[in-house]
Amino acid sequence: MAIHPTAVVEDGAKLGADVEIGPFCHIGPQVELGDGARLKSHVVLAGRTKIGARTRIFPFASIGHEPQDLKYRGEESTLRIGDDCLIREGVTMNPGTAGGRMETVVGDRCAFLANSHIGHDCIVGSDCIFSNNAMIAGHVTIGDFVICGGGSAIVQFARIGSHAFVSGMTGIPADLIPYGHAFGNRGALTGLNLIGLKRRNFSREQIHELRRAYRALFAPEGTLKERVEDVAEEFAGNREVEEILAFIREGGDKQICVPQTQADKE
Repeated sequence: MAIHPTAVVEDGAKLGADVEIGPFCHIGPQVELGDGARLKSHVVLAGRTKIGARTRIFPFASIGHEPQDLKYRGEESTLRIGDDCLIREGVTMNPGTAGGRMETVVGDRCAFLANSHIGHDCIVGSDCIFSNNAMIAGHVTIGDFVICGGGSAIVQFARIGSHAFVSGMTGIPADLIPYGHAFGNRGALTGLNLIGLKRRNFSREQIHELRRAYRALFAPEGTLKERVEDVAEEFAGNREVEEILAFIREGGDKQICVPQTQADKE
């Protein structure tokens, strides 16, 4: 364990084995640091915050301070961050609230680049990447392997399905299906995240079937509910397609991002 003499570690903080705490860091009394965690310098950890093993945090990150919710009244909510995460300069992450889940949860092996923000009551899966200045509002749910480009923003209560890609400077006003790719000032669905699927070794057959299902789901004929049922029948047993259909069904009456031409009609 290595703690710089200028760092402040308050009584009650729990530090794992082999942690490193650099100059001018401040660790609150209810913070837990996992084994091998690394705080470079000027990092502030507050509240009931748990940091996973081997997670690295860079200068001026503010992690676990009270949420940016005007309804917050000091409830003892929590923030949990998984193992092997990378949290770069100026990142902010807030705990939960009584109006939500009472916790914010981040999975393993995520990368949060400079000045990205995770709002209160969010759930972020594993293996996600948030580029510089990417922001998610409160109560957002993010699946595994999601990439949010620089300057992107996701509205509160939205859901982003696993393996989705949000382009830089894109605002997401509604749910984004698993494997989807969104782009634009008010993010429209532009297709599937084909580059991501290839990088993660999805087979040609899997990608081909996903593309067929996508075209059927967002065809101009019929209602979305009707198209969902048609696709469910045609692609019964296809795990990836069934994941998309389950995502849409679980959203109930919530809006989802659709292709621009379709959005113009609806």
